[in-house]
Amino acid sequence: MKTLALALTLSAATLTGAALAPLPAQASGALSLQLNARNADEARALRLGLALYAVHRDVRSNGHVTQNGVNNAAGIVQRGSGSNAIIHQEGRGHEGTITQRGNNHAHGLFQFGRNTTGHVQQQGRAQTGVTILYGW
Repeated sequence: MKTLALALTLSAATLTGAALAPLPAQASGALSLQLNARNADEARALRLGLALYAVHRDVRSNGHVTQNGVNNAAGIVQRGSGSNAIIHQEGRGHEGTITQRGNNHAHGLFQFGRNTTGHVQQQGRAQTGVTILYGW
């Protein structure tokens, strides 16, 4: 059930044709996928997926961190209003941050496996995205 919201987010993004920008794999063995909304429809689909995740995890704030595993580090910085940041870490040795400056941003950073590093910065207004990292 933990991955239900993630699957819904990916499905919604795929159905709307969200921009898929694979990041280069790290030498330690990692797979990265970043989805960024290019238009209002894609932003709505990604925000819906993040909202479903938030309902599933009973998130009641604009920033939320879930960590299952050991030696994980996460941080959220928000300046402005109406932004939403979610960091979900499963496994060990992950490092992740989301920095949001401006208003009405939304981003989910999902890290699985081990030893992934993800840092997201959103500036301006209403940027929306999802980053998925898997390390081995």
